[in-house]
Amino acid sequence: MAKILIVDDEEHIRFLYSEELADDGYDVATADSGYQLLELIEKEKPDLVVLDIKMVDYNGLDLLQDIRNKYYDLPVILCTAYDTFKEDMKSIAADFYVIKSFDLTELKNKIKMALETKLPAE
Repeated sequence: MAKILIVDDEEHIRFLYSEELADDGYDVATADSGYQLLELIEKEKPDLVVLDIKMVDYNGLDLLQDIRNKYYDLPVILCTAYDTFKEDMKSIAADFYVIKSFDLTELKNKIKMALETKLPAE
């Protein structure tokens, strides 16, 4: 099954996403910040990244640019509580956008869509 890296500074969000996605059969890794994110991607080799935009020490849109510069074909889903990110041109580099919610239906659907374009059919 696909490996998903969740990057979010809110512990309860990381826990919720991790539990729900693991229950769906995904291999899940988490990070609480963008600190050394590219090194973590190299180590974990995720098939997809779920990336928070507004973190305490990091701007997710800047991290998205870093990811695109090195891993241009790695699917990234921006996950945020705010919709103002759409005004920032950097956001167009994301594959999908999801507004944070405790109902993970939309996130799970976007993950499936992103992975379908990346992974070969089994």
